[in-house]
Amino acid sequence: MNRRENLKLLFTSSLGAGVLLTGCESKQTKLVHESTISGGTPGFRTEEEKRRDEKLLSDKFFNDEERKKIDVLADIICPADSESPSATELEVTDFIDFMMNDQPENQTPMRGGLMWLDFEANEKFGKSFNELSKDQVIEIVELVAWPEKASQEYEGAVQWFNMLRNLVCSGYFSTQAGWKYIGYVGNQPNVWDGVPQEVMDKHGFKLEEQYIPIYLRPEDRGLVAEWDDDGNII
Repeated sequence: MNRRENLKLLFTSSLGAGVLLTGCESKQTKLVHESTISGGTPGFRTEEEKRRDEKLLSDKFFNDEERKKIDVLADIICPADSESPSATELEVTDFIDFMMNDQPENQTPMRGGLMWLDFEANEKFGKSFNELSKDQVIEIVELVAWPEKASQEYEGAVQWFNMLRNLVCSGYFSTQAGWKYIGYVGNQPNVWDGVPQEVMDKHGFKLEEQYIPIYLRPEDRGLVAEWDDDGNII
């Protein structure tokens, strides 16, 4: 059995062992929900939840070599630029490590993909992935980063890279720097005065004349509505 056959077997078993977080795959493993947390106060963590979080944070999934691979790929997926820091600056690898412990069904696919990096690097360049130059790393990434362009033989690796990319982005955009980059401001009190008139005009809509007198006007938004005996707004 050659390396290609080994890899095919590796990914076949990996894909069957857990759910890949591709975000767009229809193949999902149905998980059985078990209630393991009880009690607690609304808005706070229960003691059981705190202990579970502490255990997940203290248990490390990746070894040093694996972390180095994730760091390299994470910074390719979310590099630093003039507006935001890189993924490693935001400690995204720690987030992915946490997720591997929180969702152990993804551990086998993740390790399978990290092993594939070394297989591919050795086959193409005669050395391990962590020994590659930046250009050589990009050459391997290009094989799996574009699902529509990837060849059939890399199908499993493409799904793994999708999972990794989703995890990197999930970690990155759940930080304050990530929120700032996409302009997310969260829930804030505001006022909605209806569809802007220019949008209404563009699509050929207009307010019905009979209702205009009772539509909420900005200057009246602080008033409490009143109804007559027939249920009509006064």
